Amino acid sequence: MRTMRLERVGPMDDGPGPLVARDVETPSPGPGELLIRVTVCGVCHTELDEIEGRTPPPRLPVTPGHQVVGRVHEIGPGSTGFAMEDRVGVAWIFSACGICAFCSSGRENLCESYRATGRDADGGYAEFMTVPAAFAYRVRTVSRTPRSPRCCAPARSAIARCGSPGFKMASASA
Repeated sequence: MRTMRLERVGPMDDGPGPLVARDVETPSPGPGELLIRVTVCGVCHTELDEIEGRTPPPRLPVTPGHQVVGRVHEIGPGSTGFAMEDRVGVAWIFSACGICAFCSSGRENLCESYRATGRDADGGYAEFMTVPAAFAYRVRTVSRTPRSPRCCAPARSAIARCGSPGFKMASASA
């Protein structure tokens, strides 16, 4: 599959940048995971911070991208709640333990086992990506308009507070 890999951190300037187009093996979903065929992936300032080294990822190479919308392409063993071709979104939180006090109170980002999409785990700057089914979100098909910014909490907050011409926020259940 084709992917944009972050192979080193450094400035995004006019020269060759730290993101490199690569052909890599398509991942396979493990137990409890989905393989998603990526339709669209937004670009967030967080990616620029990672790429330019202000918040470097813990390992390289890595595939950035945490505002992902795509379709379920394959379902791993034991995964429930999704069917083939379901439209799903993947946000910043790739995974967490699900049982600690933080996870139990909806604050997975503080969990000691927290992993970030596109930073700690490969993200959506690729044709395919895997994600734990528990951290994939059903995305209603209401139009052909890409909805990837809805997968980024700061973008959702900014759009909700300031509004955006022609961009309607869906309810959390959308």
